[in-house]
Amino acid sequence: MRPSTRPAEEICNPSMSFHHRLNSYALAASAAGVSLLALAQPSEARIVYTPTHHVIADGGSYKLDLNHDGVTDLSFQNMFQTGSCTSACSYVEQLVTRLAAKNEVVYNVFGAVAMKAGMRIGPKRAFHPGLEMMATIGTHTSRGPDGSWINVKNRYLGIKFEINGETHYGWARMSVQVQLPFTLTATLTGYAYETVPNRSIVAGQTIGAEQNYGSIGEPEAGLSAPGAKPATLGLLAAGAPALSIWRRE
Repeated sequence: MRPSTRPAEEICNPSMSFHHRLNSYALAASAAGVSLLALAQPSEARIVYTPTHHVIADGGSYKLDLNHDGVTDLSFQNMFQTGSCTSACSYVEQLVTRLAAKNEVVYNVFGAVAMKAGMRIGPKRAFHPGLEMMATIGTHTSRGPDGSWINVKNRYLGIKFEINGETHYGWARMSVQVQLPFTLTATLTGYAYETVPNRSIVAGQTIGAEQNYGSIGEPEAGLSAPGAKPATLGLLAAGAPALSIWRRE
């Protein structure tokens, strides 16, 4: 049987239609890839997180410099006071935060709020400057221990402060333990702030991605984005129209 006499060029060169399909696929995939890269550009947001471990015991205090510029943004004070002893002496132990300049903290009727991980700290929150009570125990109140920081673990103080005249948001993570009658101990375990002015931060957030809240706590309902479906090879080959479908899904 005689060997095939098929022309050499027909064997070495793929058909024009195959070339056309290959080029079309490459162009479509390239265009889709560029679009995906554009979607994946990192946000300009940058979270500066500082882990620490500082115990503020009875009579202790701590000055907090959120952005490490050498300026105290707020301080924590654990104060023990003796009141009048005319008939019976009164005693009070208080944990307070004292804000510098125009800085403020998230507050409510009980004083500075012990926020949970995942809660947003930003312009829509109620803030207050000056001196805010966090926790208090003593004989001055018949209700016993008072304030939202009584026996809490890994809660967040929401902070609004200024850097070069611009407003920034941050948080300080603390645990507070109360032992009757007059022992109150606070432990600062970390703090962070958003470098972009006027941009909110989430309590516990340690990097720019909003879904990350460090190793402690989960985002509050509604804050985490739904998981995105990966683009299939077919969608990439189909180009921009299919990419639009992928985005909607």
